[in-house]
Amino acid sequence: MTTNAGADKPGGPRMGSRAGVVVAITIAALLLAAGARSAPGVFLKPMEVGTGFGLTTLSAAVSVGLLMFGLGAPLSGFLMDRHGPRRVATVGLLLVALSFGLSALIRTEIHLFVLWGVLSGLGTGLVGSVLGATVAARWFQARRGLITGVFGAATSAGQLMFIPLLTLAAQGAGWRWASAGIGLLALLLTPLFWALLRDRPAEVGLGMDGRPLDPAAPVVVPPKPDAGVMRRALRSRDFWLLSITFLVCGATSNGIIGTHFIAYCGDLGLTAGYAAGMLALMGAFNFVGTLGSGYLTDRVDPRLLLAGYYAFRGLSLLALPLLPPGTGLVFFAVLFGLDYIATVPPTVALTARTFGTANVGTVYGWVFFSHQLGAASATALGGLARESLGTYGPAFLAAGVLAVLAAGLALGVTRQPQVRAAAAG
Repeated sequence: MTTNAGADKPGGPRMGSRAGVVVAITIAALLLAAGARSAPGVFLKPMEVGTGFGLTTLSAAVSVGLLMFGLGAPLSGFLMDRHGPRRVATVGLLLVALSFGLSALIRTEIHLFVLWGVLSGLGTGLVGSVLGATVAARWFQARRGLITGVFGAATSAGQLMFIPLLTLAAQGAGWRWASAGIGLLALLLTPLFWALLRDRPAEVGLGMDGRPLDPAAPVVVPPKPDAGVMRRALRSRDFWLLSITFLVCGATSNGIIGTHFIAYCGDLGLTAGYAAGMLALMGAFNFVGTLGSGYLTDRVDPRLLLAGYYAFRGLSLLALPLLPPGTGLVFFAVLFGLDYIATVPPTVALTARTFGTANVGTVYGWVFFSHQLGAASATALGGLARESLGTYGPAFLAAGVLAVLAAGLALGVTRQPQVRAAAAG
């Protein structure tokens, strides 16, 4: 096996044009998955009025969707490591098209939990959970952290693009038509995704980063997934530290803020449009923060980055109930947005270094599952706390404390993990 000297160093060879196409179509899929997953937070109030379901019931259905999104991660990772991201994500896009298209017909609680919960969660989980991590690991070497950051930023951009559009659509045509629109977009994207994505650069005669292969170089066989990697992971302290900190990440981002922030703004007497604008502002700064995180992950100890991100997030959440409406929420949106998904590049990097790039899909899938377990728990508990206590304040404070604790746990991850040669990739 030969290596390209300096390939992992910043400032290495440029990304090839074919690799750029792969990045672009992956971004498109991640944008759609992020937009679809943001829909429950936007539709929560309109669905409460339009269906007659209570906030607790709707929050429980959203929680099921987040949990299925999380379960889709290890399933997606396992399948992608063995069958490639192209097939798996294509099936996910078809499920998104089906679930959101049929969600326009929701009439009963069974419809709500099956379509809005199980199928939409599984579909977006197959597309939006480990797709970016797997593509980055399989296609890129010189700028893997940066590309992972780009894919994370695509998730932010999906929120930035879809939340205001879905809010306007729900206020105008109604949430049912808006849901059907997401399904149609997924259906249109599916054949394009299948045509443009390839599982590995070797399939189109290229090397890592989309560079031309040297005809004189020996053929390098891609590393195969380690069948026993999860047994190894379950015995690893690093796996559990990454999983626990990512659980807190999900609880404090998608769970409490992503689902309940618009409703919280409603409690303050602010309009849904204003609240959506604040979430869009978070998305804009998250785009910047995640790109910056990817850049830094190639250069700085990822453990230190994670500790800083979680501490910063915790302080932001602790301050939220004390901030006045208006400029105070703008201040929060900027601060919280900067590290909303910035935790992803260092988490993926630590997973790849510890367990090997050939196993990123499988191991990161389970780490991501913990993220969604936290998101689902915070979604359900946040709704319950609001109905029981009449305020979101205690939920925000609890989330802030958890994030600060996660900062300390992140420092416990092994500084320079050793990767087994057979799985290193």
